[in-house]
Amino acid sequence: MVEPKKSKVKPISTGALKELAPNMLVERVMELSEPDLQDLCEATEKSIVAGGGFGWLVPPSRGGLENYWRGVMLVPERSLFIGRVDGVVAGSTQLVRPTRNNEVRSRAATLTMNFVAPWARGHGLARALAVAVEEAAADENFQVLNLDVRETQEAAIAFFEGRGFERWGVHPRYAMVDGEWIAGFHYFKDLNKV
Repeated sequence: MVEPKKSKVKPISTGALKELAPNMLVERVMELSEPDLQDLCEATEKSIVAGGGFGWLVPPSRGGLENYWRGVMLVPERSLFIGRVDGVVAGSTQLVRPTRNNEVRSRAATLTMNFVAPWARGHGLARALAVAVEEAAADENFQVLNLDVRETQEAAIAFFEGRGFERWGVHPRYAMVDGEWIAGFHYFKDLNKV
């Protein structure tokens, strides 16, 4: 009797596991295709339900979200950055420049609305989105990048503080969630030190 060949199974090394990690991409978008808009709305809904700090407590209607994102694309002072995981839009962040009439704040921009859908968290996409905005602000010769975050967003706070953002203030009644006031932390980063 002929013995069947034993298959050679080689354990996967840690390095090979990295190859199995999702393919991520961050890009500044000038227009949203319909599939990207729908992906972005889906990611937004999932983030809101998970308490992602996006500002909404309950997801608005799909039409409301579509209008919101289309509106973002129309504002000249806003740039939308989207993050993809395996080609699917999974999160975004925005770079907001001061309005043209605000000359006294012309060297300061704001990073806002940084979020990633729950299914795409844990791979560094939120970090990559924030870094992309930080780099874009520096490339546009902004000297300061501002942001604010709810005190409950502990991972975001640790991340931004680790990136050199300095907390300059606490707003004790920043947001109302479930009938309770939550404080908000205000940060800035001197981009000349980058």
